[in-house]
Amino acid sequence: MTIIHHPDASDWRGSVIYQIYPRSFADSDGDGVGDLPGITARLDHVARLGADAIWLSPFFASPMKDFGYDVSDYRAVDPMFGTLSDFDALVARAHALGLKVLIDQVYCHTSDQHAWFSESRASRENAKADWYVWADAKPDGSPPNNWQSVFGGPAWTWDARRGQFYLHNFLTSQPQLNGHSADVLAELADTARFWLDRGVDGFRVDALNFLMHNRNLTDNPPEEPSLTQRARTFDFQKHIHNQSQPEIMPFIEQLRSIADAAGGRHLLAEIGGAQAAAEMQAYTHGPHRFNSAYGFDFLYAEALTPTLVEQACLTWEDKPQSGWPTWAFSNHDAPRWISRWAAPQHRPAFARMAMLLFACLRGNIIVWQGEELGITQVDIPFERIRDPEALINWPMTLGRDGTRTPMVWEADTLGHGFTSGEPWLPFGDDHPALAVDRQEADPASLLHFTRAVIAFRKAHPALQIGSIRFVEVGEALLVLEREEGDDLLRCAFNL
Repeated sequence: MTIIHHPDASDWRGSVIYQIYPRSFADSDGDGVGDLPGITARLDHVARLGADAIWLSPFFASPMKDFGYDVSDYRAVDPMFGTLSDFDALVARAHALGLKVLIDQVYCHTSDQHAWFSESRASRENAKADWYVWADAKPDGSPPNNWQSVFGGPAWTWDARRGQFYLHNFLTSQPQLNGHSADVLAELADTARFWLDRGVDGFRVDALNFLMHNRNLTDNPPEEPSLTQRARTFDFQKHIHNQSQPEIMPFIEQLRSIADAAGGRHLLAEIGGAQAAAEMQAYTHGPHRFNSAYGFDFLYAEALTPTLVEQACLTWEDKPQSGWPTWAFSNHDAPRWISRWAAPQHRPAFARMAMLLFACLRGNIIVWQGEELGITQVDIPFERIRDPEALINWPMTLGRDGTRTPMVWEADTLGHGFTSGEPWLPFGDDHPALAVDRQEADPASLLHFTRAVIAFRKAHPALQIGSIRFVEVGEALLVLEREEGDDLLRCAFNL
């Protein structure tokens, strides 16, 4: 039997965070795209669920090549989502309902339409010349090294204005910020203060381990041969030099000091890659780094198994000043777990088992919008695909659109309560039957069950902040114990 004890408790430990994708939550103006006023009008749903906080995916000014993760102004709301006043109203309403507000911060790259990049690419001598990662071509005109983009193809694009290549770890329209520049880091820190001053309760920092690169631009070594077909050139390398550099740590500690100075706000890191477990531990170690982190343990798993649960939880060992985990089964990037893990005929029962297991994990949990309804993954036809990754790698990478489809609030209206117009992505054929109004009327629904599960979690200190011990980890049977003081629960699941 393995026992993990919890670190000292804090206000956020054991929290239930509800992730909202602004494009797909609620549309207030009928243009088919969700917006901030729509979110504000529907926050009662999240509060009734029992969540402690919401996490808003990007709503910042953007050309939307990567749907907001390509920021053109860190301190502006994109007009399709509303205004800064709308954001302030959203925060006020959330706080009135007892909900804290986390927002995304995308510090690794900007849009190529950001004013910083326009200035940086203009010459090699201007004030922002080193705000992005630029490098000369090799003598034969090829890129500076062999680094590959997450979305496929070389991570370098030639820019004739500078006569150099610029680095982009994702889309060509997402040039990499130079995290080694003190001026860049100071500007990002000021951006964090800007949003904290507007009342946000913390940040989920996107792809944090991509913030800095090896300054020598050393080639990445090849990955071991794979038995499976690799859809992306990114998968052929060990990503040692284009991410996960030790110089990231001082910036992490600076952000923590900014958050603490604002009154103990919460910092959550997204960490992916082969070294995710070690980096999550490092980035959350002690009182001067991030409060929590989450990886991809469950996000792309083909099956939910007892071994997977045990191994994921054991990455957070009982060590002095160890960090606190956060878990997600799905999100805006990953296919919905109910479609990955259960055949259609078993989904009603499996959803209840998985939701209860989720609530029994040690750490914070993130409920992806629609999970409380059992919303399924949608097979988006090629002509409706919007995700750039899917378009680049079709058909090997089916993309992220299928998990980002609109919330279904009403079963029988044309836009299902999401919009009065044409939704930006289609609903699934089975979604109307899962609508909020249908489930509100059915005491036996997954929505009511999820509320009960969250209430049960909140009623037990053991489930919020307690230790975890794995009693049995079989092929199908998972038995664990959670304990805090006199509160002891044995939790058994047939997966």
